[in-house]
Amino acid sequence: MSALFTPLSLRSLTVPNRIWMAPMCQYSAEVSGPAAGVPGDWHFSHYTSRAAGGTGLILVEATAVSPEGRISPADLGLWNDTQAGAFRRITAFLKEHGTTPGIQLAHAGRKASTDRPWRGGAPLGVGEQGWRPVLGPSPVPFDAGHPVPEELTTAQIEEIVGQFADAARRALAAGFEVAEIHGAHGYLIGEFLSPYSNHRTDEYGGSFENRTRFALQVVEAVRAVWPDELPLFFRVSATDWLTETRRDRNADADERDGWTVDETVRLAAELRARGVDLLDVSSGGNAPRVPIPSGPGYQVPFAARVRAETGLPVAAVGLITEPEQAEKIVANDEADAVLLGRELLRDPYWARRAARELGSDAPVPPPYSRA
Repeated sequence: MSALFTPLSLRSLTVPNRIWMAPMCQYSAEVSGPAAGVPGDWHFSHYTSRAAGGTGLILVEATAVSPEGRISPADLGLWNDTQAGAFRRITAFLKEHGTTPGIQLAHAGRKASTDRPWRGGAPLGVGEQGWRPVLGPSPVPFDAGHPVPEELTTAQIEEIVGQFADAARRALAAGFEVAEIHGAHGYLIGEFLSPYSNHRTDEYGGSFENRTRFALQVVEAVRAVWPDELPLFFRVSATDWLTETRRDRNADADERDGWTVDETVRLAAELRARGVDLLDVSSGGNAPRVPIPSGPGYQVPFAARVRAETGLPVAAVGLITEPEQAEKIVANDEADAVLLGRELLRDPYWARRAARELGSDAPVPPPYSRA
């Protein structure tokens, strides 16, 4: 059997293969009223088709822990029980067809209140179904034209930590078996981690220990309500690419400091000590307009370094498109699993293609068994 189709056990949970679906926002929920943030028919079709395609674990898109934590008005949410109840239809189908259901819990911070990307993704005003204030560690706007965020007080930080824990409880009630905390891509937790966006002078800013305090408090709060037998993931941007851009002697590089790979390795050790079972390693998203080099598997070395230096299991993501490429990543111990994004949008049955090309078996739903 190929490495890619070897089951992976995390705590008491066994995921049937190492082909996982990365969280990708669909911006397709109702934007207001009692159905705001509730998954609908689009979400059911989107996720269940990838389960029928043989994907081992599906991480449902960034799901807001509060209304103001949405990146757009059309984001999914888990701030009420109506939303939790609607997810049960999806999780039940995924489990029935052998796919592990997971969900990413998120707060968009200063990136919140923007339009859907196919409408340009510009900031929305209150009259345009947006909201104010948007929240952040410091009054530093995400980009030109974005509103200046309201600097969170320590009381507000504590409230948001509680919102993550409440959302985790609802995720469990909704049938999810993996919870992932979103600390990447310039969402609120990532904004606290990076000195690029965190200019605080209190216990949540300045030193590495202070900038990571909020992230670790969220992890501790979620782990306290998430069952011991189920795994907890954390998604991180390994770097803001600011240091790396300067290292490459780019004359146009941004001179501000950002989050670095060295700090990611340090954070991984702290996360592992607090009960995180796997680090989902991505990059970028916090410093707009900074060029990000890309190529097949360009983020895999970050995941491999975390795994080698901390022993924490990792998932690799980023331009992983071919079965042989994914097989080598897992077989060479660069990552414990691969997370596919856009490739699974193009081909919901990618896992079945990989099984054919690698000479392995993937379960087939009975109605497809004669195909």
